Amino acid sequence: MLSIYTLDLIYFLAALTFVIGLKMLSHPDSARRGNQLAAVGMGIAVLGTLFLHPSALKLGEARTMKLGLIYAALAIGGWAGWASAYRVKMTAMPQMVSLFNGLGGGCAALLAIAELKSLYVHHYPTPTGLLLVLFTMFFGAVSLTGSLLAYAKLEDLVKDSAITLPRHTIVNLALLVVILSLIGYIVWGAGTTGLMLGMVLFGIALVYGFSFVAPIGGADMPVVISVLNSCTGLTAAAAGIIYDNLIMLVGGILVGASGSILTILMCKAMNRSLSNVLIGSFGAAATGGAKAVGDQVVKEVSVSDAAVLLNYSKSVVIVPGYGLAVAQAQKICKELDDLLDSNGVEVRYAIHPVAGRMPGHMNVLLAEADVPYTKLYDLEEANDFIKKADVAIVIGANDVVNPAALSDPSSPIYGMPVLEVWEAQNVIVMKRSMKSGYAGIENDLFFHARTKMLFGDAKDTLQKLVSEVKAL
Repeated sequence: MLSIYTLDLIYFLAALTFVIGLKMLSHPDSARRGNQLAAVGMGIAVLGTLFLHPSALKLGEARTMKLGLIYAALAIGGWAGWASAYRVKMTAMPQMVSLFNGLGGGCAALLAIAELKSLYVHHYPTPTGLLLVLFTMFFGAVSLTGSLLAYAKLEDLVKDSAITLPRHTIVNLALLVVILSLIGYIVWGAGTTGLMLGMVLFGIALVYGFSFVAPIGGADMPVVISVLNSCTGLTAAAAGIIYDNLIMLVGGILVGASGSILTILMCKAMNRSLSNVLIGSFGAAATGGAKAVGDQVVKEVSVSDAAVLLNYSKSVVIVPGYGLAVAQAQKICKELDDLLDSNGVEVRYAIHPVAGRMPGHMNVLLAEADVPYTKLYDLEEANDFIKKADVAIVIGANDVVNPAALSDPSSPIYGMPVLEVWEAQNVIVMKRSMKSGYAGIENDLFFHARTKMLFGDAKDTLQKLVSEVKAL
């Protein structure tokens, strides 16, 4: 009895670390400590379960072997997770989030399968218990295959056109109707065939997860990952109810709630509804509005001229994007920042909510280079001081600075809040080429009267800029 109370206390403390850790993640200065605190809480919860949970204490004669298998799985999984997280680049963080999220959903689905078998083997299941188990199985399977496909899309392993069927939305709706009908039949009319039909349901749910993500364009993958993350949280919470496990319940609720909030914020940042993201296939192909028309003139600027312009300005706004992350140029960017600051130039950073591949991507990247958080400004504040800036320098960003979002009703990004860098006195856009962004559309900013293009790899170009500014 004492062990039960001790385990409840451990779960309570672990849940407390989750909540505090999640709160600490809201600020870059405390985010690392918050993550570590939550990890410690999870470790305590796992150890408490292994040594104090009633089911762990009643493993029977094969206790040693079963515990050995559990320890081996923990060691292998722990090493794989640590090694993957240690080696992953910041540019690939969304892919890792998607992969880990999918594995979490798959784990919950396997637990649901085991519980479904137990329900039919030991006693006839109740409708409520069956519904909960099938719910966990369905969302876990969808999260597994959907997240794996999202990972493949972000990693450019799969092209949208290769897996999208004609009228794919109708195909998905048909699959969903079949799944819901099957769940209803298993719960209220299948009888002893429920176990076999449950396996059929699992298979169809795996197909639906893949098919659900297939027509959604690459530009919307971060939103899809967030939606699937919410699904994984819900399955974990449902599994917590099934096994009467407090820590699974709390952890699942926190994941589901935070994923839902993140989804809403991302949709708001793109001025789109969730249904439009999931059905609209935005970014699936480089077709649609915002194509260049008429005479379009691109003006280039040399590194030396750009250095002079920056060095003799009073106010400079830096807009980081995915190109900065790909080039791993954040530390060189910080060096340029320090040089300009020492010459009396006010340097600030304008951060779009969906710059990079996930919200907060740029914040973490710049924090890694020790850029003070007080220099980072969100969309609304940034647009206020951009109008007063002498120079706005765009490093690898594209769609988030596209004027078509405000001026071209035919553009697929029309209505999306963007950083209005063209309001600055001068604009320098650093890019490798004139290639379109993730949305697959032309950027009118490149042809703006105040814009000058500085072509080249972000890291190399910034290094040359630093050298030129030092020489002035």
